[in-house]
Amino acid sequence: MNAASTVPVTAATLEVPGARLYHEVRGQGPLVVLVGAPMDARSFAPLADLLATDHTVLTTDPRGINRSPVDDRDRDSTPEMRADDLSRLLSRLGRGPAAVLGSSGGAVSALALAQTHPEQAHTVIAHEPPLDELLDDRQELRERTEDMIAAYLSGDVRGAWTKFLATANIQLPDEVFEAMVGERDAQTAADEHFQFAHMLRATTRWQPDVAVLRSAPPRIVVGIGEDSSGQLCDRTSRALAAALGIAPTMFPGGHIGFVEDPERFATRLRVALREG
Repeated sequence: MNAASTVPVTAATLEVPGARLYHEVRGQGPLVVLVGAPMDARSFAPLADLLATDHTVLTTDPRGINRSPVDDRDRDSTPEMRADDLSRLLSRLGRGPAAVLGSSGGAVSALALAQTHPEQAHTVIAHEPPLDELLDDRQELRERTEDMIAAYLSGDVRGAWTKFLATANIQLPDEVFEAMVGERDAQTAADEHFQFAHMLRATTRWQPDVAVLRSAPPRIVVGIGEDSSGQLCDRTSRALAAALGIAPTMFPGGHIGFVEDPERFATRLRVALREG
């Protein structure tokens, strides 16, 4: 049993091109995948436990993060690569098609899965994908992204996170921010470096193929946190919903509502799945 979980968990590793994917399976019933980027399986454990009462739930550490090591840590992690990873995990389980909830960068991975392996998902819930390229100020956002990456790679961790949060229009309590930029263990620092150096640019510059998403088999749901109004991912999510010709679906909490209040989030997620 995973220390972060309250229900039995089966943990395993899958060899894929260039990486070894740590993943967890819990529960029984229709398959639901919960995926983030850079968030790993631990962040989804409380939500996964709630869903496991009547679903089979798959969670994973994305390539290059925590327990999913990559062969080349100087190689970027793209949404297409992460979508292929999800496809291989789904094939390994043999339980599809699945409902896939992706959050933040994981929402971009889930949308890429819908484009490249549409037969493996019947529903894709993209919760606050940071699709900067859909916005009119995309050029300014590209420059801001490059600025925060450069700050991080120069060793200015505090400055990089300050720029990141300012661009995202997210305000954190001082104590939370200080804990985030203060002394971290080696794994947390390694994951943070991989995020800034090899995930952030490829994720925020990914451009969805709207025509494919509108016609592909998976039902696409665009999720937005009720407390995310005015934030960057609120804007990008609304732009995606408008491009797809659908109304966004509101979820409790903010950008990580599934962490803040997993019980309310699970209730809303069940409704979204039933609506399909």
